[in-house]
Amino acid sequence: MQGRVLVCAGSDSGGGAGIQADIKAISALGGYAATAVTALTAQNTLGVQGVLGVAPEFIRLQIRMVLEDIGADSFKTGMLADSTTIEAVCGALEEFGPGIPLVADPVMVAKGGHPLLAAEAVATLTARLLPMAAVITPNLPEAEALTGLSITAVDDMRRAADALLGRGVRAVLLKGGHLEGPVLTDLLATPEGTESFESARIESRHTHGTGCTLASALACGLAQGMALRDAVVRARAYVRAAMLAAPGLGQGHGPLGHGVTMDPARVGQLS
Repeated sequence: MQGRVLVCAGSDSGGGAGIQADIKAISALGGYAATAVTALTAQNTLGVQGVLGVAPEFIRLQIRMVLEDIGADSFKTGMLADSTTIEAVCGALEEFGPGIPLVADPVMVAKGGHPLLAAEAVATLTARLLPMAAVITPNLPEAEALTGLSITAVDDMRRAADALLGRGVRAVLLKGGHLEGPVLTDLLATPEGTESFESARIESRHTHGTGCTLASALACGLAQGMALRDAVVRARAYVRAAMLAAPGLGQGHGPLGHGVTMDPARVGQLS
């Protein structure tokens, strides 16, 4: 099954993150990517220099046009910028795509530190978008902002994941890349329990778009009918492979090698 993914996110002019990374990841994994662009950014590997929002009604129109004709097997949301945009996206997904699983990446800050979500929008994100999601994929700073907890160890990650589940989130893939140490730990938390995924840390400056890529790869797996855990395992393996295949572009946080191919037999070893 090919799997159709509708991505609602911002554009990255440098091609390493955002809509560009989403399309590359979904395509590399055999899915079909359609998009509703929520914002334009002027950026490169050194940082974001400008953001231009898209009118909410036009975002809504993009979503409606895709769903009325092509359809979707999953949704993925990324940069939504402000409360008005969040409400527009949530309303359109509810009206035109009810029941389709959503992977919500609560994008708040760019890799270089530029804010991508207005402070006033955190409450809207928490109240409107997160409960709609089949799974959310926060990194540690995002989880701290959403829960108010300090996260400095894996045990703190577990408490934060539990706190998010307690607020009505159905599943959390909490990314532990911001912790120090040679081993990177991600947690998949659901009401049935929490599972940890460990892998050796890759020391690289080419990490731009890892969050977007992981969430899109996960959404592609769900669109293709994979169970959540299996989709997480493949998505993590794909991101690791893409990091190792990074083309070495740019002077700052460089992009991944999204065109990498993986031996299916090695996916479990890379997870």
